[in-house]
Amino acid sequence: MDISFTVTSGLRHEVGECPTWDERHQTLLWTAITEGRIHALTPATGRKRDWQFAGPVGSFGLCRTGRFVVALRDEVVLFDPETGRSETVATVNHAVAQMRFNDGKVGPDGAFWVGSMDDRPAKEPIARLYRIDAAGRAEVVVEGLQIANGLAWDAAGTTMYFSDSRGPWVDAFDFDPATGGTSRRRRFATLSAETGRPDGGTCDSEDCYWSAGPSASRLNRFSPQGQLLASIDMPNFRPTMPCFGGPDYATLYVTSLTQGLAKEQLEQHPLAGTLLQFDAGAKGLPAHRFAD
Repeated sequence: MDISFTVTSGLRHEVGECPTWDERHQTLLWTAITEGRIHALTPATGRKRDWQFAGPVGSFGLCRTGRFVVALRDEVVLFDPETGRSETVATVNHAVAQMRFNDGKVGPDGAFWVGSMDDRPAKEPIARLYRIDAAGRAEVVVEGLQIANGLAWDAAGTTMYFSDSRGPWVDAFDFDPATGGTSRRRRFATLSAETGRPDGGTCDSEDCYWSAGPSASRLNRFSPQGQLLASIDMPNFRPTMPCFGGPDYATLYVTSLTQGLAKEQLEQHPLAGTLLQFDAGAKGLPAHRFAD
């Protein structure tokens, strides 16, 4: 693919993640996980905002009321970006103190789906995928993970994708958008050194699944049947998650990281850690909102 990349944000994050398009305000939001901050940029006006939290922000989602549902280390909160007020929805007990919440998204069922990870170098398989609703119920859906990641749903909301970055695999589930029920889990794709370990993901309007492969500096597009359709070399070197946005959802935004890179790598790849955008030749889907 002949692609022209544009720098959306030149901020170099240690771990930039969770790009999310807010169609109500025509604004792109993303998190800098280890900085504990959510950033916002309105492309049409250039307006920038950010919100600081006390600890790492693994992920977040939009709410029907205009608030954010935010995954902190072991707590999910509702945060009002206008007043700065925060209230706890749910708290979980991780297996070890060095764990934290990681990738999360609001599903078609209006619940917040969020995974955890072992933040130690060894990455033991003690992480989980949770479904958290507005009543504070935290249901464990999948166990035995190392780094829960890659959440996305197809256009109908009847297929959910989910990955373990250290698997390294992506699985698909049948999904009930009315109840949040999952069934018929199956292996969707097994990733390789060439494609990179699966990180954050999203779906387009053709039900193709896009997966960031940071270890290979790639962004991969899979068909609904799991066939690799395209593998794009990303100039921000360690891409972490794609997100479609813009007025017609035709712009693909991709966050990245600098964590673990040597000085020489940072110098060689000046766009590492930044947020880029490009026309991917496909259109995305609106983000679901938490039923607060």
